[in-house]
Amino acid sequence: MSLKRGPDDNKSPEDKRRKPPPFCSVVREVMKLQSVRNLMEPILEPLVRRVVKEEVELALKKHLNSIKQTCGKGLNTSESRTFQLQFENSISLPVFTGARIEGEDGSNLRISLVDALTGKVVCTGPESSAKVEIVVLEGDFEEESDIWMPEDFKNNIVRERDGKKPLLTGDVIIYLKDGIGVVGEISYTDNSSWTRSRRFRLGARVVDSFDGIRIREAKTDSYIVRDHRGELYKKHHPPSLSDEVWRLEKIGKDGAFHRRLSREKIRTVKDFLTLLNLDPAKLRTGK
Repeated sequence: MSLKRGPDDNKSPEDKRRKPPPFCSVVREVMKLQSVRNLMEPILEPLVRRVVKEEVELALKKHLNSIKQTCGKGLNTSESRTFQLQFENSISLPVFTGARIEGEDGSNLRISLVDALTGKVVCTGPESSAKVEIVVLEGDFEEESDIWMPEDFKNNIVRERDGKKPLLTGDVIIYLKDGIGVVGEISYTDNSSWTRSRRFRLGARVVDSFDGIRIREAKTDSYIVRDHRGELYKKHHPPSLSDEVWRLEKIGKDGAFHRRLSREKIRTVKDFLTLLNLDPAKLRTGK
């Protein structure tokens, strides 16, 4: 008589040994997973938040840098169209009322229009033929700085005193040619002693406008303007041989040294140089 096989009789011994986990084991596993999740959540959540924050900040920074670069290019384009006037040579000192204002080498004052970025003379375009006005400025205008606004420049222009002639006379309007202008005959009609700084500067500004292009004004160093009577005692640079000896530096007119030289028959620069070469000891001691 054959025995009937149950549904598990076809399973292998290994399959028979695999039994489903007890219910209590399943509960324990679920509790472990829940505990792990509860443990990791306070750790992972701040970490995730930080990573997201860093990524957002990085993306924002890149975007801002891109905007700055774009703006910077725009500024450079604007600056490339910024020009400025400048005096090419310094004023010959001292300056007296009624006397022609010259460059330090005895030549005419020169003004040029230069590119603010490159420093090169602007020799083409309508700006290179601009109309320029020469004005008088307060001596203390922007003494320590070369940065000013057009309003500051305008507010420091010195006008003549009541009842006086225009402070600056002559060729106060010039026209640039290829970016260069030459100042003609100009002179002061009044000294600088009555102003707040007791000194003057010359300034130059463009009268025309060029589609919003900023052309910065120019100014010289400050100096004292003396009354023309002081020119009678002006030293000559260089002196000529026929000049009176007091025209030399360190020799005051009618001073002690001048009188001593006169007693020795040394009246001209030529006399002074002759004795200096023949008997320098006598020149020093007067004996």
